[in-house]
Amino acid sequence: QVQLVESGGGLVQAVGALRLSCAANGSSFSSYGMGWFRQAPGKEREFVAAMSRSGGSLYTVSVKGRFTISRDNAKNTVYLQMNSLKAADTAVYYCAETTRVTVTTLRYNYDYWGQGTQVTVSS
Repeated sequence: QVQLVESGGGLVQAVGALRLSCAANGSSFSSYGMGWFRQAPGKEREFVAAMSRSGGSLYTVSVKGRFTISRDNAKNTVYLQMNSLKAADTAVYYCAETTRVTVTTLRYNYDYWGQGTQVTVSS
């Protein structure tokens, strides 16, 4: 069973930065695509960014140019570097893993989820 553990969330002022990490167990990490989603209070969980096993990346429009997804297969870890944070980025951030060949923006394409980490941006 795959387990994903996020870390790095916290309280930050607007225009500040945070780096989220998601550590996965198991030996097949490099074979899987990874994604980051977020859920603000009262809203649906939404796609943020994803990286395929080959290193291709996707971003939602609102974070392009501010957020960067990366992965370190030797550490079984995916990262989300978040710069120029805005109050609208406040949410619980979840990492997710897909066994599909390609990554997508769709929640149902991801097979495993972490427990989430809170990011709060004060304006």
